[in-house]
Amino acid sequence: MKTFKLVPIFLLLILSSCSSVTVYSDYDKNVDFAPYKTYAFFKPGIDKVEISDLDIRRILHAIDNEMAAKGFTKSDNPDLLVNIFTKSREQVNVNQFSAGWGYGWGWGWNPYMMYGGQTTVSTSTEGTLYIDLIDAKKKEMIWQGEGLGTLTKNVDKKDEKIAEFVNKILAQYPPVKK
Repeated sequence: MKTFKLVPIFLLLILSSCSSVTVYSDYDKNVDFAPYKTYAFFKPGIDKVEISDLDIRRILHAIDNEMAAKGFTKSDNPDLLVNIFTKSREQVNVNQFSAGWGYGWGWGWNPYMMYGGQTTVSTSTEGTLYIDLIDAKKKEMIWQGEGLGTLTKNVDKKDEKIAEFVNKILAQYPPVKK
């Protein structure tokens, strides 16, 4: 009977661990975020981003979608300037399976089984996307969101992956003051 009560908790843990993007945010605690209603992209900052133009357009499109969903409108005279910054690093994962002496589970040594095992090496690219929101009048950053996750080179999945990064980052805006 107790195992049936633990199954929903176990499934919840599995589902929550499936999220492939981890997000963080930081903000100026002295800022009232309610008056901000319009935005524009900070072109000088975005031009410095060292990723492909296609990926930049994907990110900006995803930001447009999220900002519109939050009720913001794009403007030539914005309240907020949106800037992005990216970085990436190569991850190398080495896994060894069944390495060592012996046979089966447990401790001990079995003279009949020789050393055997399998080692696999895989690489992946871990990327970080920063989204900065800058007060357009004061020219001061008021909020920063950061998303960290594994990137894909699959063209068919890039839009979806970038949209996931942006969605999870901007879900942190506006911050909830405690």
